[in-house]
Amino acid sequence: MLITQLKPMDDILSLAGSKTLIISCEGCKEVYFPEIEAASVQTGLLANGTALAVIVTDYICNSTNLELQVQKYFNKFIAADTVLVFSCGAGVQTVAERFVDKPVFAACDTYPLPGYQGLTPLEYDCSQCGECHLNNTGGICPITACSKSLVNGQCGGAKNGKCEVDKDMDCGWERINRRLNKLGLSGSPPPAINLRNFSV
Repeated sequence: MLITQLKPMDDILSLAGSKTLIISCEGCKEVYFPEIEAASVQTGLLANGTALAVIVTDYICNSTNLELQVQKYFNKFIAADTVLVFSCGAGVQTVAERFVDKPVFAACDTYPLPGYQGLTPLEYDCSQCGECHLNNTGGICPITACSKSLVNGQCGGAKNGKCEVDKDMDCGWERINRRLNKLGLSGSPPPAINLRNFSV
């Protein structure tokens, strides 16, 4: 099992753009999700005019299900300058992959709990590291996208965009850097990630 908890309120507010679309995932019963606290934050963002809409759905980690939500709320997605996701890390990564031209931010951190993990088929993995750093890496997880799980930048062994450990795998940090460049967020060194928070 895993547990999601909201990031500090100041962090969430700093992530919201002027036209933020909120996606809140409440589907996976193997995940504890703070529904009441999340709804309160989302209502506040709607009330102050920051949020365009709140989409409450389930299993956004499933790209087919996410696409159904996109079609249903297409005009809201197009109008948004930022997407704020209330879910575990797998959901955030799925949304970020779908919206490569918009900043996608995680409003929650994900922590592991012992027990049954569920059988949801996922394209992306969440290592349940604790403090989630997807907001610093363009929605691409350096722990799961890098075969070495490097958290502070590329190793230098990649050739032609491929990982030196697995030649069939794209280098995670090259993917991160390409996405940050596309979003205009490059030019600063890789984020310093606090290793105490990682459980890998």
